[in-house]
Amino acid sequence: MLIPFSMKNCFQLLCNRQVPTAGFKKTVKNGFIIHSISNDVYQNLAVEDWIHDHMNLEDKPILFFWRNSPSVVIGRHQNPWQECNLNLMREEGIKLARRRSGGGAVYHDMGNINLTFFTTKKKYDRMENLKLIVRALNAIHPQLDVQATKRFDLLLDGQFKISGTASKIGRTTAYHHCTLLCSTDGTFLSSLLKSPYQGIRSNATASIPSLVKNLLEKDPTLTCEVLMNAVATEYAAYHQTDNHIHLINPTDETLFPGINSKAKELQTWEWIYGKTPKFSINTSFNVLYEQSHLNIKVFIDIKNGKIEICNIEAPDHWLPLEILDKLNSSLVGSKFCPTETTMLTNILLRTCPQDHKLHSKWNILCEKIKGIM
Repeated sequence: MLIPFSMKNCFQLLCNRQVPTAGFKKTVKNGFIIHSISNDVYQNLAVEDWIHDHMNLEDKPILFFWRNSPSVVIGRHQNPWQECNLNLMREEGIKLARRRSGGGAVYHDMGNINLTFFTTKKKYDRMENLKLIVRALNAIHPQLDVQATKRFDLLLDGQFKISGTASKIGRTTAYHHCTLLCSTDGTFLSSLLKSPYQGIRSNATASIPSLVKNLLEKDPTLTCEVLMNAVATEYAAYHQTDNHIHLINPTDETLFPGINSKAKELQTWEWIYGKTPKFSINTSFNVLYEQSHLNIKVFIDIKNGKIEICNIEAPDHWLPLEILDKLNSSLVGSKFCPTETTMLTNILLRTCPQDHKLHSKWNILCEKIKGIM
């Protein structure tokens, strides 16, 4: 495994070199291979944005290797409530990111390699990139059965997905990024990419579940370092360019002027949640009251991540109608998130009569509402 801030072990990755601080644009003369020393998903996604926005890629294709600490990355047009278990992610401290490309949701950790192929729009070719990866894998393991599909996935043994694809095509430049499952935590992957939320109606792009497998399960010698090394060698041969992997620091403003503001934007609630296509939730749940179950109905419309319409219905003998009306009207216009809802409901509670039973019911209801957020 590459130790990011030390050159000590960099010989493992084709004599890694640090990019000169003269600036990234001046450094890239022809094809170039780079590897991020950061494991922060927002910083690495910002590198993609920066290269896409600032580089002239004519005769200067770039291959970018990056890995992240545990995180879930959703596509540009996806709904995080529909795609992942947000409650579990909060409990485990797993980051959520929204990328600028389309496609489905992906779990990232240090066992999942991300590869981004940057080219001009004219030379953008996802299938050619995937074939390059297949050649690289076959070079180090000739018996490996890996095939690219029409959906631009890579399948191992004809059934296990080891790579998914997404892309962004600009006016003159484009990038295709894909993953390569090496030694990802499969338990986390399957549990985090499974939404527990019921009753969501949305036109957002939905992920397609697949059987997955780590390459390390097939052959324990196929480590991340070995795989990146192989792909870099094949990429350099194909593009007839230098095969050194150059280390980059994605927070270095001398290399990438303005990049930290891009990373900061990718971390905002407005980008991650606020860019979710409009959706609604129509669900219900039961609460236990005096040894019987009461049914609570919830209908909420969410636009730009904020509640547009809220209609929570509960039996009036359990919770007075005027209190429910206060709750419904207070939530309209607020962010569809447990933190803001907690703040609002705590403020509302202070306006309610000092009644222990009433406060207990209120807390039960509010916890249930936050549970669907």
